[in-house]
Amino acid sequence: MKSNRVPVISIVGWAGTGKTTFLEKLVAAMKERGFRVGVIKHHHGPFELDIPGKDTWRLARAGAACTAIAGPGKAGLVLQVDGEVSPGAIAAMMPGVDLVFTEGYKQGPFPQIEVRRAGCGEGKPASRPGQLVAVVGERGLCPENVPRFDPGNIAGAADFIIDKYLREGRR
Repeated sequence: MKSNRVPVISIVGWAGTGKTTFLEKLVAAMKERGFRVGVIKHHHGPFELDIPGKDTWRLARAGAACTAIAGPGKAGLVLQVDGEVSPGAIAAMMPGVDLVFTEGYKQGPFPQIEVRRAGCGEGKPASRPGQLVAVVGERGLCPENVPRFDPGNIAGAADFIIDKYLREGRR
């Protein structure tokens, strides 16, 4: 029986390692293989999704706890929350996805694929002990006993994720 829980995998790494570039290519590779992927980007400070002055922004400022905008082919939901919503809770709100990637969330509870680049992070891992499942980086940047993928080997990383986390969901 297939679980309703969608796998969540965090793509982590220090600033400047190429996390977003890797994730962009990985999402495209997963889509090419027939999977629907959600992505949650962690942001460290306040941010604004609504455009100041537009209707949803005005309604949120008036006190709406939740605002949404919808049109052909796209819908957006903005929730006013106290504190920070966990990536697991956000993933649960993503209908119809086979897998969710987070970018960031180094402190989160999910399996982590770390993107590494020489000269970034002073040689310290960004991943948490026990959560690292693979490394994307040049040879020599992965002393751990986990799979390592060259930054250009997106297909290999996608195959690893499918085999490890989506075997039952293969299309």
